[in-house]
Amino acid sequence: MLTHDEALTLCAASRAAAEDLGVPMSFAVMDPGGHLIALTRMDGAPWISADVAQGKAWTSAAYGAPSHAQKEKMTPMPNFAGALTTMTHGRFTPQTGAVPVYRDGALLGALGASGGTGDQDEAVCTKAVEGSGFTTSR
Repeated sequence: MLTHDEALTLCAASRAAAEDLGVPMSFAVMDPGGHLIALTRMDGAPWISADVAQGKAWTSAAYGAPSHAQKEKMTPMPNFAGALTTMTHGRFTPQTGAVPVYRDGALLGALGASGGTGDQDEAVCTKAVEGSGFTTSR
């Protein structure tokens, strides 16, 4: 599992990457069980982005895969996606914008972002994870 310091490092790296894009975002770091470790919202990021980032990170942590994988999987099954969202009390968020965090093949958690396009959110997360010495796959 990620330490609190590692989670804060991921948030700081995410912020730097979002600043490079000029897009204010929120970032959430979850442990492998979907529990929040760290959350930050940049000035100017939409208030709702904090909740969306958490949902994306939760989804990525749950499956150990980028959240866009669940988006692709759920697109032809909107009723099932809605049911999962309901069953998880709104945490399941099958949208692009989060990546898992791995070290030495072990899932440590996930980093999610919201505020830009889904592709921008995911790119920022990937840059932060890889720039912090972790990987996004086993």
